[in-house]
Amino acid sequence: MAESKKTKKSSSSQSSKGSIWSLNKISFWTIVAVTVLYAVSLILSAVGVDLKIVGALQGVATAIMIIIVSILAWRFVRSKPFVWKILYVICLLIVLAGIVVPLVI
Repeated sequence: MAESKKTKKSSSSQSSKGSIWSLNKISFWTIVAVTVLYAVSLILSAVGVDLKIVGALQGVATAIMIIIVSILAWRFVRSKPFVWKILYVICLLIVLAGIVVPLVI
């Protein structure tokens, strides 16, 4: 009886640690991918390649980070009261406007 309680307890703690590790892995590999994109962008800029390609690579890197962060933020906010969800949407719209408006102007 005591053994079954121990195995249940250890398996539940392992599953919660597993989700944290996967979140850490996602964060790490996102940083690695974005670093590669920014490094390529930096090299192309230093060589004198067309500015549109450099800007596009930086835009892709920024988009990847915003997507990952917004998904993780939604996972935090979805169980919160409605005010938190409104704040999330407002912040996301302002971030998107901060990206789009400078490109248009």
